[in-house]
Amino acid sequence: MAEAMLLERMRIAGRTVEVRSAGVGAMRNHPADDPARALMLAKGLDISPHRAQQVTPELARWADLILVMESRQRDAMFDIDPTARGKTYLLGHWIGREVPDPYKQPEKVYAQALSLIEEGLESWMKKL
Repeated sequence: MAEAMLLERMRIAGRTVEVRSAGVGAMRNHPADDPARALMLAKGLDISPHRAQQVTPELARWADLILVMESRQRDAMFDIDPTARGKTYLLGHWIGREVPDPYKQPEKVYAQALSLIEEGLESWMKKL
């Protein structure tokens, strides 16, 4: 959801960026969950082509900025690639919030996560 929302916000801002979503515990090649797809479709964004991938040191080094949802993910990034320290931040850094993982939770939890993602991205857009 965050990848699609960030790309859409950048598109609206007239900026072209490359964004890659990856997880520290992702189930490789799994599609986005049904609640996430439904919420994003309601916003006019189709994330059905998305497939999960694991973050790797190479992917971490490719990125100029790494946004994670939770502190534990930030810590895991540092274990995966210690050079990611200066460019890894919480998506909710500027709002002082983490985005809890909604995986296998009711749709309302996905909606809450999406709301936090949007709030976090809005704060980042002012900095990017």
